[in-house]
Amino acid sequence: MIGRLKRKFLPLLSNDIGVDLGTANTLVYLRGKGIVVTEPSVVAVNLKTGQVVAVGAAARDMLGRTPGHLSAVKPLVDGVVSDFEATEEMLAYLMNRAQGLQKKLLGPRVVIGVPSGITNVEMRAVKDAAQNAGAREVHIVEEPIAAALGVRLPIREAVGSMIVDIGGGNTDIAVLSLGGIVRSKNLRIAGEKLNQDIVAYVRSEFKILIGEKTAEAVKVAIGSVSEGAGHFEAAIRGRDLITGLPREVIITDSDIREAISQSIDTLVEAVREVLETTPPEILSDIMRGGIVLTGGGALLKGLDQLLQEWLKVPVIVADDPLTAVARGTGVILENLELHRDMLADDDGE
Repeated sequence: MIGRLKRKFLPLLSNDIGVDLGTANTLVYLRGKGIVVTEPSVVAVNLKTGQVVAVGAAARDMLGRTPGHLSAVKPLVDGVVSDFEATEEMLAYLMNRAQGLQKKLLGPRVVIGVPSGITNVEMRAVKDAAQNAGAREVHIVEEPIAAALGVRLPIREAVGSMIVDIGGGNTDIAVLSLGGIVRSKNLRIAGEKLNQDIVAYVRSEFKILIGEKTAEAVKVAIGSVSEGAGHFEAAIRGRDLITGLPREVIITDSDIREAISQSIDTLVEAVREVLETTPPEILSDIMRGGIVLTGGGALLKGLDQLLQEWLKVPVIVADDPLTAVARGTGVILENLELHRDMLADDDGE
């Protein structure tokens, strides 16, 4: 009786929020509304006062441009908390913004997506940051499970599914069946590593120093992993390492391919390794259903064709791959009791 009353009245007193806590971007899902906030995972702090001066896009615009008394930081590295206070401030800001005028009497119930295979200590840091940011109840779900739920894969059934979630700081490769992960691998090769590859390549080949924001912009604009995607070029500006003066050069899609080739090879090999250890019955399911790509990295031109060519398995890019994890947290919030066994809470809550 008490349980029924609680389930009936708590939604009137508290919001349900899903958070895709990413290295590059954080997405917030509000039950009943959908994804209401998408912001870069960046916080700007005044070093003199210790006050947070900007969060999200405003803070990202400050990266590489701050004076001595300001610091723009990314509080998450490789998908885990590296700066606890900044993460707490960022979550509080984004959760308050998501609730807006719909803020209720009790703190929200929150489901947060984290990379697979993180330690209990790293999981506890995420939970503590969310609770300090005002959450009444916090649950953790591994991102491959959330992404699979978000793209409506039949992971509760006795059917094997495979998902490759390529985010900003890490890539999660997982084979799922009967509501759990059968095989998985977590790589530190993802969007930000590709940006660093481009910065290193331009420095080596063109003797120009560029920032990661420039590298990301050119990767999104002309980046591809196969020649069949067409010929593209873009102008990039940076500091000439010889003269120390500003210089502009033209970079092509073949330059980007060469820059990121080693990381892409490592990614393909990691997917192959997971497939090699997958039970044969599940492997036959994957042959029928294909490998599903989610996350921002899924949008890299030609990646699906490259994986399909190398692995001889159908590869599908999910609809709206950037929001898959956030949508998956929303699916969990719609029926938390049904999905409770999928949660990765370190204390069994």
